[in-house]
Amino acid sequence: MGNQSALDHILDAVSVTNATRPSKLNETTIMLVVLGLIDVVMISNLLIMVIIGGYETFVSRLGIEGHRDQPEWLSHVNATVLKVKLAMAIIGISSIHLLKTFINASAYDAKTLIAQTVIHIAFLLSALAIA
Repeated sequence: MGNQSALDHILDAVSVTNATRPSKLNETTIMLVVLGLIDVVMISNLLIMVIIGGYETFVSRLGIEGHRDQPEWLSHVNATVLKVKLAMAIIGISSIHLLKTFINASAYDAKTLIAQTVIHIAFLLSALAIA
């Protein structure tokens, strides 16, 4: 973070192609970087949940009952619970992405903002239908 190439790399990662690029690290850029990190963590957690829950539900039991590292949700996982958890994780990821878009809304046209909002609402309605 101390040299210009690191700053350029961060600004490249969070800048939208048709937007004016900031020349320095500001509050908006820091928020976009943090939201990007949160997004990556949520996607990683989603992958772990689907892999472990899917294996436990459809292949074989892991046999970790009583172990201190056993996830709390794993004791009562089934296909329905896994679908709801998956839907909620997708809504969380979509919410973070939508927040990133709204923070940097001046870089997007109205059509993109409306489309992302409609997609997020579709995720919400499908999660309600699944639940």
